[in-house]
Amino acid sequence: MLSRGPLCARSLCTRLLHTGPLMAPDPSRPVETSIRAKLTEALQPEHLEVHNESHMHAVPPGSESHFRVLVVSPCFQDLSLLQRHRLVNATLKDELSTRIHALAIQAKTPEQWAADPALGKSPGCLGGSKGDRSVQEKLQTGPD
Repeated sequence: MLSRGPLCARSLCTRLLHTGPLMAPDPSRPVETSIRAKLTEALQPEHLEVHNESHMHAVPPGSESHFRVLVVSPCFQDLSLLQRHRLVNATLKDELSTRIHALAIQAKTPEQWAADPALGKSPGCLGGSKGDRSVQEKLQTGPD
């Protein structure tokens, strides 16, 4: 049995073998790597997808500012959608306050994932971040 991270509201459980595609950390993608590591440690997901959608927005090439995550975890059992999103947001608190401008979250239980293994799609960018100075500041400064 594996211990779930400190944010998981459940007791010890057996982690299933299916964890999604394993990716080696990429030093050229530090924010994505941090997201993946923190969600894995805190929520022990059975399936995890982290998609950098920054290229779909008005940010410089290579940016790591807009993400979509799909987290399938037994930790979400008996939690409302709001509580699930709060767990993910709390896990990524540092990234959200420094480098991430937008985070789309899909948080499912294993049963929900088995019934509907679909990843939602983000809408196209309307260019709203072009005038948002906080996005530019976040992209120029990294975490302390």
